[in-house]
Amino acid sequence: MTLGQTVTNLDADAVEHDRGLMAAAQRDPTAFSALYRRHLNRVYRYFRYRVGNEEDAQDLTTQTFMAALESLQSYRSEGTVAAWLLGIAHHKFVDWQRKMQPTVSLDAAVTVPDVTQLPDEQVAHHLDRETLEQTLLTLAPERAEAIALRYFGDLSNREVAALMGKNEAAVKMLIHRGLQDLRLRCAPQFESAYAFTKEEQPI
Repeated sequence: MTLGQTVTNLDADAVEHDRGLMAAAQRDPTAFSALYRRHLNRVYRYFRYRVGNEEDAQDLTTQTFMAALESLQSYRSEGTVAAWLLGIAHHKFVDWQRKMQPTVSLDAAVTVPDVTQLPDEQVAHHLDRETLEQTLLTLAPERAEAIALRYFGDLSNREVAALMGKNEAAVKMLIHRGLQDLRLRCAPQFESAYAFTKEEQPI
């Protein structure tokens, strides 16, 4: 997976399959396990890149699915199940961030390696998941959130816009500028590894 690529967009068949699983879960909550297995990686990946550590990511993922199980009847078929789950995840992250802010300074806690000073053969090593996670934490909050929902939550720009209360053009701009920030902080070599697609270009 690269940041400039869409991570397997949900097609119509997948959306309908999710809705069928949701309908079954609404009739019988024990059937929710199928949705849990189907979307666990997506939700965990979103949290892993937002909070930057495994323990909190796992805890927030559990909280998200517990909240989803308790709120099955609130799902409306106008939207995708993925967007509904990521909406819950988004609120869990906001609550977590609010609790952490008084005690944690992200600027002080995060050290981003200066890959511009590394030999070329070492740059790729530093552009691993951990580096990306930590660098994402240093971005402006809305830019980081848009990138996380779009790429690690696998949502469309329209779904991200709905969750963030913005229009699609604003979301595209947030993503575009966020990716620019990541590139600047992770050296020119980041350019080839995380290229823009046409969809992410500002309009």
